[in-house]
Amino acid sequence: MGDVKLNPDPSCSSSPLFPSVVSPPSPASSSSSSLPYRNGVMPFMLSVSAEHLQRFKQLLLEENPSPDCSPLTWDQLKSARCGEVVHLLTEYFPGRRAWEVAHDIFAKMNQRELCVQIQRELNEILPNLEPEALNQRKRELTLEEDESDKIREYKARVMSEHSALWDRTSWPGNNVDFFYQEPWGEDTLLQCLLLPRKPQGRQPKTVVLLGDAAVGKTTVAKKVMLEWAEDKFYAHKAWFAFYLRCQEMDGLEERSFSELIACKLSGSLAFASRILSHPEHLLLLLDGFEELTLTLADRPEDLSQDCSQKMPGSVLLTSLLSKTMLPDATIIVFLRFNLWKTVSPFLKGPSLITLTGFSTPERSRYFRSYFKHGRDADAALRFAMGNATLFSMCRVPVTCWLVCSCVKQQMERGSSLQQAFPNAAAVFIHYLSSLLPTQVRHAVSETHQEQLKHLCSLAVEGMWKNQWVFSKTDCSLARLDERDVQLFLRVRVLRRVAADRDLIAFTHPSFQEFFAALLFVLCFPQRLRNFEALDSFRVLQLLAHPGRRRNPLAGMALFLFGLLNDTCTLSVEQLLGCKVSLGNRRKLLKIAALPPDGDPPAPHHRLPQLFYYLHEIREEVFVGQTLHECRKALLVINKIRELQVSAFCLKFCRRLQELELTVTKTMSLSPGPLPSPQPEGSDRNSLWWQDFCSVFRTHESLEVLTVKDSVMDTETVEILAAALRHPHCNLRKLIFRHVGSLVVSEGILRVLVENQHLRHLEIEDTKMRRQAIEALCSTLRHPRCLLQTLRLDGCPFDPTTGADLIWSLRKNIHLKTLMLRRGCLERGEPCAPVLVPQLERLSLENCDLTSLSYRSLAFSLVSNRSLTHLSLAENALQDDGVKELWNMLQNFPFPLQRLVLGQCQFTSFCCPVLTSVLLHNCTLRHLDLSGNSIGLRGAKLLQDAALKRVLGPRVVLKKKQSNGTDMMRRLEGPVVNKDVLKIVEDWKDEFCDQAAGVV
Repeated sequence: MGDVKLNPDPSCSSSPLFPSVVSPPSPASSSSSSLPYRNGVMPFMLSVSAEHLQRFKQLLLEENPSPDCSPLTWDQLKSARCGEVVHLLTEYFPGRRAWEVAHDIFAKMNQRELCVQIQRELNEILPNLEPEALNQRKRELTLEEDESDKIREYKARVMSEHSALWDRTSWPGNNVDFFYQEPWGEDTLLQCLLLPRKPQGRQPKTVVLLGDAAVGKTTVAKKVMLEWAEDKFYAHKAWFAFYLRCQEMDGLEERSFSELIACKLSGSLAFASRILSHPEHLLLLLDGFEELTLTLADRPEDLSQDCSQKMPGSVLLTSLLSKTMLPDATIIVFLRFNLWKTVSPFLKGPSLITLTGFSTPERSRYFRSYFKHGRDADAALRFAMGNATLFSMCRVPVTCWLVCSCVKQQMERGSSLQQAFPNAAAVFIHYLSSLLPTQVRHAVSETHQEQLKHLCSLAVEGMWKNQWVFSKTDCSLARLDERDVQLFLRVRVLRRVAADRDLIAFTHPSFQEFFAALLFVLCFPQRLRNFEALDSFRVLQLLAHPGRRRNPLAGMALFLFGLLNDTCTLSVEQLLGCKVSLGNRRKLLKIAALPPDGDPPAPHHRLPQLFYYLHEIREEVFVGQTLHECRKALLVINKIRELQVSAFCLKFCRRLQELELTVTKTMSLSPGPLPSPQPEGSDRNSLWWQDFCSVFRTHESLEVLTVKDSVMDTETVEILAAALRHPHCNLRKLIFRHVGSLVVSEGILRVLVENQHLRHLEIEDTKMRRQAIEALCSTLRHPRCLLQTLRLDGCPFDPTTGADLIWSLRKNIHLKTLMLRRGCLERGEPCAPVLVPQLERLSLENCDLTSLSYRSLAFSLVSNRSLTHLSLAENALQDDGVKELWNMLQNFPFPLQRLVLGQCQFTSFCCPVLTSVLLHNCTLRHLDLSGNSIGLRGAKLLQDAALKRVLGPRVVLKKKQSNGTDMMRRLEGPVVNKDVLKIVEDWKDEFCDQAAGVV
């Protein structure tokens, strides 16, 4: 199960007491996980020792709960874990009172630091916190002696069914070496499962656990049931818990929910009905949605509130999910990601929990536990981590075991792991070959390849339909007869679906994905076309969407590209005994190399999902042909897997012109969990990053790099800076938007001096360190700095560094375009030094310019003969400032073509001066007055001035379309028309129409 993230319903904001994102910590220091609760009472409780927790519970008994709650008892508290104590705390002391009680108890325990933290939250985060309406009080349910006996029998059956869950598995093959590793934090997850989503909130009535197949959803469900049966799970709630697989409601026979629960209670319908009459005591766990063959009922009038009414399974299940039936019951739903869209419309206010599988340290721990000898574990782990895609698949515990098993076999044979397993598909080929050859070759009804073909046909039809459970009819359509089914069941490639002997499924969804992909590389010599052809529509389906969670075919596509690797095709022939055709390889190349519909002639590929597929095939000719026309790439690097895949594929984008990069987590090149001095160990991440950055010196056409929404550590930034300073780097434009303070470093800014091609620098929404600002100023003064465009937007400067920037700009003789915005000039700073003689475009937007600044700017225009574009938008020029500027425009000849004065707080009183300019200025072609209060009077004055123009361009009044235009676009705008003067304002449509008729 590993990493866990708890997310509330999107409509609910994150809370201080129970934040919206939860990730249990990992025991390894290299884990990226954080504490389950970043602030609020929960981390305070987690920091308390077991001894202090017991003391906290004893003191909690002394507190007086809210008036409508009965006092807490020691029976409720004695076995409660820290998360359950927090649950009780919020249940009995709702809203702000929970913090106050926790503060008082910690004070009695002399936990001063915890008291300070809680008091800070009380003062800063929760000033006006009001509790939500309390949940309806539970009605007591007293059991008769025979009913108590039935519950004890039921709990005994639950413990018998689930106690051995983690010791054995139905995983195929000889699994004597399989072992279950409980992910760190599973106990913490169970405690936190039902905590409120908001600080003033109550326990959620619907909780949804989302995750990929086999990451541990059912394991969590079984463990909840086991802990409930042992009176460990929220024991104070006195729940009756029932685990229901959807298959139990998926039959043709109509039944009531009372009958379904009675089956769990030895057939006692009366007892089931009595329990259901107290829904606040019910805990229902719903699992197995991927096995459903029914369709959820989408008409509210079909749903029922009556537990005793017989109804179709679809109606029963939908009634439960929607809380039409048993609205006061607590429901925990276990879902795969690809089923969320199907189920979510029926849920009311769900609290979402994401299970992401084994974390990186947990995978490392699993390898070390599996391989008893440290040297073997190091070698196996080094290999697995060297293939980031394969290592990512090891997030799933059973896949982690499968990889370990295959790697161990190859190591015992003395084979090279890199040669035997170039990709994930190769591992599955080797594993399945240990099952299929001896079993399948003895089939007498048809050839081995035909039998595999029928299995593959079943798999692929399921993939196209997003179907994971198959009936006898489905098997017949795939020409898979009962003897074939029994054979594949025997080797555990297939399994019987629980609760229905007539339905089958692949043992694991990855098996279905693999066999579906295998169909399209098999060769059938007896056919006219000797392979199963993929049409263009299916190829586009495989390539669609950027991530696995959004595309249920992504796993199949990953295997398909992997099977087309030369080593894998040879393994299919040798190990699976099948002939192979590469006919679909040409189709994939043809479609993958085309740009998506609507893209410009310069292709913008479907990235990064296509990169994952190409990284699996590992055939340089194929990858090079596919990416030959890629001109622009948008890459989001969230994990080391994305880094390795992108580093491989970018090398083949030889015509790449623009790269936009986002690093969503701190890119750290520090050693991982594998302590090894060799490059493929601790230095692997660094080598991949160097490989990634090498494109800046090898790709001659790459001219634009945008780094946005990113954080990197010092070593990562220095490797990037070294690549940008390389003599063969032809980068001309460098843009940083909303990046960490370490990203814009001194080393990066030295690129402006050492790279003679760089002409354009933008830094937006970034807090630069003082050393970086000083480096920027010294760089601007350097004679080898050939920068022509500089944009600083939302980069605060203090008075000293601001003055240094202005002085440095005066020393630069190459700058043509300068854009400063939001804090890049100290308030009241004169602007004269900014307007250097060679400047052609100047934007000083939202810079809090004063009247002194306007006069200084107007005066500096006298010495400038180059300025063609000027924007002073979002500054409070007001009427006096506009008049000052306008008088200067009227009296001094310089070639100004575009002037932007949007939202400058002036009125119609300055319009007479504007009309004078319109009558005499011959170069102005675009005037933006939007967002000002010139009114109808000012509009009439401008219209009259336009009518009086005898010489020069005609005047066009244009309505402002949007206020969201970027500063760069406002300044440069569209190409000016020498025959038209365009005046932009918030004109009314009828005024523009009227003006068009007379101007």
